[in-house]
Order: sequence, then C-alpha cells, then structure tokens
Amino acid sequence: MELAVEKMEAQLKRWSLKIEKLAAKTQRAGVRARFDALMCIDELKAAHAVAQSKLIEFKAVEETSRARLGAELKSAWNDLDAAFKNLRP
Repeated sequence: MELAVEKMEAQLKRWSLKIEKLAAKTQRAGVRARFDALMCIDELKAAHAVAQSKLIEFKAVEETSRARLGAELKSAWNDLDAAFKNLRP
C-alpha cells in the first residue's frame, strides 16, 4: 500500500506542476481565452485540492477505515484525472 501512496503523491506533484504551467501559458492568451483558461485552471486546482486532501486523510487513518476512504480517494482521483483528460488544447 505504501508504494501506491508514494505513486499517488508523485502524480499529484506532476499534476500540480502541469497546473502551474497552464496558468503561466494563460497569462499570454487573449482576454476571452484567458478567462476560459482561468476557469479551467480553477476547476483543476479545486479537483487537485480535493484529491490531495483525500490522500492525506487516507494516510492518516487506521487500516479499518481505509476501505471507505479508499472509495472517496478513488472518486476524487478519477475526477482530477478526467479533468486533465478533458482539457482543451
């Protein structure tokens, strides 16, 4: 289980860097494109925060509570992953 948690932490860091890069690119966009991109970035940041908090919570609980939290973590993870997959180029 520790290896899976470490992999998730590493993926969250990669996603965080990707969000930062998108935010930097957005600064060079036109007004309308910037607004749309900022909305998307805000959604990514929110989904990232939820996934990160679920992972922290998952790591902090005892083994008996991990089943329920595992489902919540998986849901948050899938939401964040889908948000990245649905990004418009």
